[in-house]
Amino acid sequence: MREFPGGIYALTAETADTEQLLTQVEAALAGGVAAVQYRDKSDDVARRHEQASELVALCRRFGVPLIVNDDLRLADLTDADGVHLGRDDGSLREARIILGKDKLIGASCYQDLELAQAAQATGADYVAFGSFFASPTKPAAPRAGLDLLRDATAVIQVPLVAIGGITLANAPLLLDAGADSLAVLSALFDAPDIQAAARDLNQLFETESEE
Repeated sequence: MREFPGGIYALTAETADTEQLLTQVEAALAGGVAAVQYRDKSDDVARRHEQASELVALCRRFGVPLIVNDDLRLADLTDADGVHLGRDDGSLREARIILGKDKLIGASCYQDLELAQAAQATGADYVAFGSFFASPTKPAAPRAGLDLLRDATAVIQVPLVAIGGITLANAPLLLDAGADSLAVLSALFDAPDIQAAARDLNQLFETESEE
């Protein structure tokens, strides 16, 4: 079974411009992101299939996993490296049966440590907590506290992903609290230089490992 990599987990923004999406993700990959999640909740099935397929191929060139958000069928059809499921997006067990043992399955656990323990017991390869800070994409999302990460390190053995309003300035707080991976959208893809932003965020993990 593959292990979910620690580091920067790049979350894509929804867009109809496939060429721009691929250009942005390639810049993030060149900057050293560890994983990419394709997020598109539109009902444009053809576009979503095309974009996911193109991203799978692009990420494979860099040796980085491409995870599909919320859509098990799309992940399966495009041979993505895994799927990320929220509380209402289907069964982790079903995802494992359909995708097989070598694919990555992540679970959104919000502010709920018990949900994370259940996800781990069901076979999740990583669990995600948040939102830790005010997020431009989900400003009304309930907030998680740093103590949640500290508590999770004692009972969760799979990687811990932190999400929500993460920036270069506040990211060290999450790493100090025990996050293994930081899921980032705005601080990466809204940056004037995406590759440089990815490199700067990655530097935090190198600094952490040296301490």
